[in-house]
Amino acid sequence: MLGNSGKNHGDSSIILKSSSEISLMYEANQIVAELLCQLRKIIEPGLTTFELDRIAEDFCAQKKAKPAFKGYRGFPSSLCVSINEEVVHGIPSRRRKLVKGDIVSIDFGVCKNGYFGDSAITVPVDSVSSDKKKLLAVTEDSLLMAINEVQVGNRVHDISRVVQEHVEKNGFSIVRQFVGHGIGKSLHEGPEIPNFVKNGNSPRLLAGMVLAIEPMVNIGTHNVSVLKDGWTVITTDKKCSAHFEHTVAVTANGPLILSSQTLFV
Repeated sequence: MLGNSGKNHGDSSIILKSSSEISLMYEANQIVAELLCQLRKIIEPGLTTFELDRIAEDFCAQKKAKPAFKGYRGFPSSLCVSINEEVVHGIPSRRRKLVKGDIVSIDFGVCKNGYFGDSAITVPVDSVSSDKKKLLAVTEDSLLMAINEVQVGNRVHDISRVVQEHVEKNGFSIVRQFVGHGIGKSLHEGPEIPNFVKNGNSPRLLAGMVLAIEPMVNIGTHNVSVLKDGWTVITTDKKCSAHFEHTVAVTANGPLILSSQTLFV
């Protein structure tokens, strides 16, 4: 997701993929999925965010894949690691250790054979409070509900609507400054995939579109700001945020989750 904001993408920037291209994107996304699944299993108090990033670097080398985020618009790391009130784009650090009760969002992408994969999870560090558990469950559920709307003939706003309705029904808020996006040979393509409904028509879903759908959900206000490092996005009220993301292909037979972790659980 790195670097994607509310910048508008028109329909002209939407690039439909062939079945062979989607197969290549599946390969890239399965690298992402495998790494996220590994990190989910090792998250524990005392681990530094730099150690997580080092694991990702080594994994990319093993898979002969290029980290999608490192160097992108100057971002210094392979992972975005965002803790508690950090929404997205957290920079890994040797000084930042995970603490029991934290929630940590891990966003990871690679480029393999010229195509990008992108996915994110938010993980509890040991046991967490009930409000954090609810935040994680609601955010992940909103992503799964959104994926069910990835049907030929639907519009982007059908995806946006189900996320917004589910999140707000549960008393949380949707981040509006950052949104999902199309993906393919570029990390960010059209269309823009907001997690809230905008006025006016949105693009219709066509077979061959590939979408990075990524709800970012806050316990408190939807307002966010960027820290002095120029990257880390935090909630303005310092309440916790969660982020889940999948790369999904639109097919005649319904949604195909390219970044599914099923094979690695």
